[in-house]
Amino acid sequence: MTTLSPENSFSAMKSASFILVKRKPPIDKTEWDSYFDENGHLAKSRDFICLNILERGLHPFVRTEAWKFLTGYYSWRSSKDERLMVDSTRKKNYEALCEMYEKIQPLLENLHRNFIETRNNISYDIQRLYDKDPMGNVVIDKKRLEKILLLSYVCNTETEYQQGFHEMVMLFQLMVENDYETFWLFQFFLQKIEHSCVINIGVAKNLEILSSLISFLDPTFAEHLKGKGAGAIQALFPWFCLLFQRAFKSFDDVWRLWEVLLTGKPCRNFQVMVAYSMLQMVKEQILLESMNGENIVMACNNLIDLDADELISSACLVYAELMQRDPPEPLKQFFQ
Repeated sequence: MTTLSPENSFSAMKSASFILVKRKPPIDKTEWDSYFDENGHLAKSRDFICLNILERGLHPFVRTEAWKFLTGYYSWRSSKDERLMVDSTRKKNYEALCEMYEKIQPLLENLHRNFIETRNNISYDIQRLYDKDPMGNVVIDKKRLEKILLLSYVCNTETEYQQGFHEMVMLFQLMVENDYETFWLFQFFLQKIEHSCVINIGVAKNLEILSSLISFLDPTFAEHLKGKGAGAIQALFPWFCLLFQRAFKSFDDVWRLWEVLLTGKPCRNFQVMVAYSMLQMVKEQILLESMNGENIVMACNNLIDLDADELISSACLVYAELMQRDPPEPLKQFFQ
């Protein structure tokens, strides 16, 4: 079994160190603009920016532009003029996809039974969305959202539509102004997080590694989960499918966690560290009450109104602990 270097351990502790001090204010527009030179090229390194996002987060006024870099919508090496060209190209390509969809829709309806079923599922999911803010103002355009989800389903050969995508894309619609931005940001987002929220691609792997992580860091808890709590970990798949969206008290908290996942800091597949941290929140109750699998899942589902910064801090500590020990190779590789 290989031993982690002192440099890796130090790096892990540095990534988690922000929990020990009062968090600085999020990156605002003035600071974000200072990261660029007069031609719009980044004057700071990508690592510098990503580490600051991990430690501090983004102000809402800069989130849209920053996410375009984080997802890969924009190149980190692009100039301002090049980004204007990218936006223009993305818009034209989206419009071309919409035209293509209109042409082939009758064919899809006649020849592909899955299309009709998926379209009905999307429509049903969207109708259940609450589309108003606390003041009663409509903030979600359901027709536009449905169009984006259908187009994503038709154009994305790697990812099938799954329940929960409507809630995820809704958050992108709330963040940006234009449909083409919503569509492309969602596509790039899925690629950047390595489709870890997709049932038939990344979710099963997340659950497998989560079980391995618990076994390595907390064997006593792992024994309970394998015995009386059998099946509980596998039943937590909604956490990963929605990337913990329903666990937070506000959309800002969801965006805060997601942008950390996009940075790749402090490690790849940070979502598993987050899930481990959430399980630790209910661990004492689970062991004290000797809960079975069904009750464990209920306790986990009751984790709501969480604070993103506190959860990120806890997950960073878990990562630091893992890096100081001697994890098996599959665990080490998954987080590198």
